Amino acid sequence: MKILHLETSSKNCSVAISDGEELLCLCEEVSENYKQSESLHTFVQWALEGAELSLQEIDAISLGKGPGSYTGLRIGSSSAKGFCYGLKIPLIAINSLYTMIEPFLGQNYDLIIPMIDARRMEVYAAVYDGNSGHLISETEAKILDEQSFIEYQDKKVLLVGDGALKAKELLQLSSADFNHTVYPSAKFLIKDAVKKYKHEDFEDIAYFEPFYLKEFQGVKKK
Repeated sequence: MKILHLETSSKNCSVAISDGEELLCLCEEVSENYKQSESLHTFVQWALEGAELSLQEIDAISLGKGPGSYTGLRIGSSSAKGFCYGLKIPLIAINSLYTMIEPFLGQNYDLIIPMIDARRMEVYAAVYDGNSGHLISETEAKILDEQSFIEYQDKKVLLVGDGALKAKELLQLSSADFNHTVYPSAKFLIKDAVKKYKHEDFEDIAYFEPFYLKEFQGVKKK
């Protein structure tokens, strides 16, 4: 099965193509300016060229459904649904936070907490078991303070994502490690996308909406 993977929930605009669980090509760029609208379709074209495939050979689209940047998620979702409608292929959606823990599973951490920077002291976060990857605490929009995650102070914890930079300055977790260089990436969608494809766990394209977690908050021009 050949799957096109799109991840646009964060500062990392990321596109991958896989054949089963084999990564054929990856195109991604982290930008402070959120360049999904400028880069996504160019990256899709480059990834297809790198994988030596045409768009018509793609069997499914997988999408990092969020949470994350409202605009980024809108762009990724609209593109994914457009490809699915045009090619008459299924859509697979995966929690973007979950994909961030894959590289760190089984590395002697009791818990892994992925965090995507929201605004001010807020992050999108969830808590996963460090070995099995099972969800411990549901995804939420969380305002950080000194008491955040204090219930895990006796655990070996890894916090990953650009939101971990805020957390490092505040949290009272003596045995925690922080890695703020990790972003959701299309290459980490592959394993779960293949599993969902085999089980025909597809989204209803007509009614699918990204996992926004909270409503868009615009800023009124002066």
